[in-house]
Amino acid sequence: MTGKSFEACAQKMRDSEMSEVAVEQFKRLYDVWQNDEQEWIRESEIEPMDNIRHIGDIHDTISHKVTGKALAKTAMLKLNGGLGTSMGLQGPKSLLPVRRHKARQMNFLDIILGQVTTVRQQQGVKLPLTFMNSYHTSKESIARIRRNRNFHQDEIPIEFLQNREPKIVGATGAPVSFPSDPDLEWCPPGHGDVFTSLWESGLLDVLQNEGMEYLFISNSDNLGARPSSTVSGAFAQSGASFMVEVARKTDADRKGGQIVRSRQTGCLMLREMTQVHPDDKEAATDVNIHPFFNTNNIWVRISALKRLLKEHKGILPLPVIRNLKTVDPTDPSTQNVIQLETAMGAAVSLFEDAVCVEVSRSRFLPVKTTNDLVILRSDRFHLTDAFEMEDGNYIFPDINLDTRYYKNIEDFDERFPYSVPSLAAANSFTVEGDWTFGKDVHCFADAHLSDLGRPSYVPNGSFVGPQGIESDSWQ
Repeated sequence: MTGKSFEACAQKMRDSEMSEVAVEQFKRLYDVWQNDEQEWIRESEIEPMDNIRHIGDIHDTISHKVTGKALAKTAMLKLNGGLGTSMGLQGPKSLLPVRRHKARQMNFLDIILGQVTTVRQQQGVKLPLTFMNSYHTSKESIARIRRNRNFHQDEIPIEFLQNREPKIVGATGAPVSFPSDPDLEWCPPGHGDVFTSLWESGLLDVLQNEGMEYLFISNSDNLGARPSSTVSGAFAQSGASFMVEVARKTDADRKGGQIVRSRQTGCLMLREMTQVHPDDKEAATDVNIHPFFNTNNIWVRISALKRLLKEHKGILPLPVIRNLKTVDPTDPSTQNVIQLETAMGAAVSLFEDAVCVEVSRSRFLPVKTTNDLVILRSDRFHLTDAFEMEDGNYIFPDINLDTRYYKNIEDFDERFPYSVPSLAAANSFTVEGDWTFGKDVHCFADAHLSDLGRPSYVPNGSFVGPQGIESDSWQ
């Protein structure tokens, strides 16, 4: 690899009218990758976080006046740059239908807007909402937001665009070429780019001018990340510059990123599984050693973030993640590429006074795969009039759908033409093979359908359990 390879990447960015700050951010990521600086975070170098206050306990120590005042000074930022390519989507993932509310089909954006407008009306706060969109999601997302007759916002922008960077060829370091779809030659620099994009957008200044002090940042595909006066009040009362919401792990979360404390600096750190040395995998995924995971819901004081960004000229020194992909993520036969990324939560290490707060599982309801979508669309949830995704205990069945037939949303919807099965009585739901489901199917216990080697059908009203489809007659 030569300097010419990077210059080819930089020129590609400039030709696409990317800013010099964006080019410099990419150069930092590129230099770390080129120097092969694998940044292991060894178990011996950190202390697990095992004594974190729960938001329920903090709630009892905060007055209603404090929480209301904190929420009145809070703005929300939703990361909305994802296309959901892992599920075969062509447009914004946030436009994927989740469930109905009063006969209307609601997607992620509809529910987010409903959550915000409800809190605005009920608590009399401004609660600005801005989306960080990508070049691919902006047009469709904004069009959908404009259709919402209850959501109005004039003084504060409802979007800014995240940066993008070239996907690179690992062997040469040059930008990849994909003439059949040049858009696929680009990727976002990970959600850590939110800080540089915020800096360039000028939004932090606008928010301060409107009296905002706190910024709540979360992913648009996490419908649990609702505005909360209690969490706002906890952050305000903490006095911290940066706060991460963490939740208690289940076995399904063993491989999630975790907040740990550096033995050397005493500061909090985000450790993703890609930064765990192979010799430390067992300890890192042991829920008894590391009982909490990072929800990627973060809170930051706007004044502190502005100071930090100014100090680093808009480019925070976050650890670099190497993401191995194919240039067309939906086609594994296309050329292998490397995407250089950073994680938003990694900024926790840059604030000496950063803290964590434990939240309930109801604040972490992400959709990364169609397995997750099954749960949100099922009878486990009720979408309330306040647009809260409500469940009894938020301990969900383990879902395993055959990726050959259910990974892509078109295939998924084709095989669940009416609705997903009832999961109220299910511990798990496993589908092997090509099954299409009729109406009113109920799963119970460890529901399991085996591959019959041919397209198969679950009749209307069937009960599916450990032995497959239950007989409809007494034996």
